[in-house]
Parts: sequence; C-alpha cells; structure tokens
Amino acid sequence: MDRLIYTAMTGASQTLGRQAAVAHNLANATSTGYRAEEHRLRAVQVIPGASDPSVAPPLPTRAFVVDASSYTDFAPGPLQMTARSLDVAVQGSGWIALAMPDGTEAYTRNGNFELNVNGVLQTRNGIPVQGDGGAITVPPDQKIFIANEGTISVIPETGAQNTVSAIGRIKLVNPPEADLVRGADGLFRLRSGAAVEVDPKVVVASGYLEGSNVNPVEQMVTMISLARQFEMQMKALTTADTNDRAATQVLTNF
Repeated sequence: MDRLIYTAMTGASQTLGRQAAVAHNLANATSTGYRAEEHRLRAVQVIPGASDPSVAPPLPTRAFVVDASSYTDFAPGPLQMTARSLDVAVQGSGWIALAMPDGTEAYTRNGNFELNVNGVLQTRNGIPVQGDGGAITVPPDQKIFIANEGTISVIPETGAQNTVSAIGRIKLVNPPEADLVRGADGLFRLRSGAAVEVDPKVVVASGYLEGSNVNPVEQMVTMISLARQFEMQMKALTTADTNDRAATQVLTNF
C-alpha cells in the first residue's frame, strides 16, 4: 500500500504536467516555426536524510514519479509558400539569430519578419534580426531580396532600378541540438548563454514560412491516453484509501 500511495499520487501530479505540455503543443499546431515539447518521467526512490548517516534508511517501496526532462522535437516542419519578400524559412537544420535587448543572442525558426519605423528588420514581437555587424537596417523605398545564404539585397523602387546593393546578411547558425534550451519566450538559447558562430551551410528559402512540426492527431491521441492514465492513478488512490479504512476497521475490532 505504501508504494501504491506514493507512486499513484506523484504519477497523477506529473501526468497533469504532461497534459499541460500536450495542450500547449495543440495550441501551437499552427504557430510558425514551433517545435513540439514532450515531458519525460521517471521513478525516483524517496531517500530522506540521505546525507545524514544517523537517519534510518527509508522503506524500499517508497518511490516518487518526477519530471526527468523536457524533450524538444527538432524535426523540421512543412514549408508554406507566402511569396512575401520578408518571409524566410530555414531549409533543413539551422536557426536564425536574434539580437536580444540584453545583448545576448536567441535563435528561432520563425522567419516571419517586418520592418519597424526606422527600417530595422525585426520579428513580429519587435526583436531585431542579428546581422553580420548588428541589426540590419533597410533604406526606405527599396525592394528587398533575400538570398539562400541570408544576404539581403535592395533595389530602388524609383529611378534607376538596375542597381543592386547588399545591405547585410542574416546570421544563420547550426548549434548542436543537445545544447539548446527553450526559454519562457519560446526562443532557444545555448545552455552556456554564449553566442554561436555563423554556419555557412545553413540556407533559407525566401517567400516561405516553416509551419509547426506538431502532429495534431498524434497529440490528441496522447491527450486521451494521459487522461486515462490520470483516471487510473486516481482510482488507485481511492482503492488504497478503501483498503486502509478496511484494515483500520479490522484492527479496531480486535
């Protein structure tokens, strides 16, 4: 009974956490460049006072279920054509670097960009795109073209329209996936907080956006499975309580 109570109680708690992660994935099934998240659980024996040899060893049946890790699915999502000059999608592995307000870098697969009032290339949330020498500023009245390697070129919309000028290059990187962590803002960063060097092998497709890699059908099946697990764990707690009451009643009668 001891093992039943501890395992069922913590299992139910962590199952709710997994349900929240699945619900978050479903909510972002249409978000550009989103990467699905999964929580992995494991059983851990309860060891009170493990550092104090004077404490009696715990019962070997007591175990907690804990959230061991948060796994991110880095599989690429489908490309969607937009024919918009400021939309780019990373083809294959790689990330687009963003210049954060605190001076650090963050990385995204969402290439849905825009220009602010000063002509700075930025995300929809107002974060500047990192270029070779900082933020990328586009002069007014210019047509924008983004090459596969991230180079941004402009052509005047008026006057002589045969002059092509390169004004910057989007910083494209490809850090090891194991070194990336997802932040509360949905952007990825290195665990060390350092910046990643440019990877010339990363290419982008202009006029496209990458869709979410969430499979809604798979996530719905997972949600149903988790709901059944939660019901089973709650039933186990109810059974443990019933058995405890019955055992107490038997002892009281003696």
